Amino acid sequence: MRYSLFLCSLLFFTSCFLPEHKEEKSMDSTYADKAFSDTVDGKQAGIYVLKNEKGMEVQLTNYGATIVKMLVPDKQGVPGDVVLGYDNLDGYYQGKSYFGCVVGRYANRIGDGRFSIAGKPYLLAKNNGPNSLHGGIKGFDKVVWDAKQEGNSLTLTYTSKDGEEGYPGNLRLAVIYTLEANRNSLQLEYRAETDKATVINITNHSYFNLEGQGKGNILDHEIMINAGGFTPVDSNLIPTGVIRTVSGTPFDFTTARKIGSRINDTADQQIRYGLGYDHNYVLNGKNGEVKLAARVVAPISGRVLEVSTSQPGVQFYTGNFLDGSEQGKGGAYGHRTGFCLETQHFPDSPNQPSFPSTLLKPGEKFTSRTFFDFSIR
Repeated sequence: MRYSLFLCSLLFFTSCFLPEHKEEKSMDSTYADKAFSDTVDGKQAGIYVLKNEKGMEVQLTNYGATIVKMLVPDKQGVPGDVVLGYDNLDGYYQGKSYFGCVVGRYANRIGDGRFSIAGKPYLLAKNNGPNSLHGGIKGFDKVVWDAKQEGNSLTLTYTSKDGEEGYPGNLRLAVIYTLEANRNSLQLEYRAETDKATVINITNHSYFNLEGQGKGNILDHEIMINAGGFTPVDSNLIPTGVIRTVSGTPFDFTTARKIGSRINDTADQQIRYGLGYDHNYVLNGKNGEVKLAARVVAPISGRVLEVSTSQPGVQFYTGNFLDGSEQGKGGAYGHRTGFCLETQHFPDSPNQPSFPSTLLKPGEKFTSRTFFDFSIR
C-alpha cells in the first residue's frame, strides 16, 4: 500500500511539482470551534481533519502546518491522543516548544547563526544561545500556510521570500499529509524549489506519548533506533563534525530498550550536554530511500509507532527542556512527558562539509518522505 501510494504521489509530482491553488477549507463539524479559527497576517487559520476506517484521526491546523491531535486506538481499541499540543491557537502563538509543527527553513541548529554559499556569508537570528534554531525567530511554525484538502490528503503550501530570516532565495514549499484509508499510517511528503541557491532542512516536530498525551513521562517506552552511529555535539549542541559509533554508549538503541534505562547516565559527556537525549542519529540505509528509522512501544497501551523516512538522519529528543511551564491540552507538560523523532538532514550541515549536503539550487527539486505507522502489541 505504501509504495502504491508513493507511485500515485510520484505521478502527481511529475505532472505538477508544487501545485498552484486557492485556499480551501474543510472543517469537521465536531471540531470546528472558535479556538482554532483566526486571521493571521490577513490569512485564515483553521482546523482540517483526516479520518480512516481503522479508528485513526489526525487534526491539523494550517498555522505552522501543525499536527494538533492524533487519535490512535490502543490494544483495547480505545482511541487516545498521542501528541502533545495546545487547546487553542493562542497556545501555538505563544508556545516555545514547537509542538507538532513543521520547522524550517533549516530545522535543528546552525552554529553561530551563520553559513556561507559559494563564499558569500549569510547571517541568521540567534534564537538558541549562540545558535540559530528551527529557522529563526519567525520560522515556518509561525506562519499561515495555504491549504487544500482532498479526501484524506491535506496539501499545505507556503512561499518563504528571499531574505526571510536571513536565508537566500524565494523558496516554494509544499507539505502533504496523507492518512491511509485501511491502515493507521500517516505519510508526510515535503517538496521545495528555489530561485536562488539556499539551504533547506525541514521536518515535523511532533512530541509523542504513546500512552496518551498528559499521561506521565515516556521513560518506560521501549525504543529501537535503526542507526549504528550518531553525531556527537559540543556544549552548545552543535555537531563536532565526526560520526561516532553508538556501541558501548548510552546511545545504543540498536536493540530495543527503555528510553529511561540510561538517560541519566551523566558519566557520559554527551548525556550531560543534551540533558538526556537531544542528538542526531545517522540512519542505516541510503539517503533518499525510505527505511525504518525507529520503533517505539508503549508498555501499557500497547501502541507501537514505527517511523520510516527517506532522510539520512533522525533527531531523538526526550523533552528534556519541558519543565511544567508549558500549559498544554488538559494541563502542564512536565519533564520528559513526550519524545520527538525528527526526520532530517544533520544539524549544522551548511558548516560541516563531511555531512550530506543541504544545498538546493535553482532548477533542482527537494523531496523527502516520512511515515508514522501505528499498530498494537
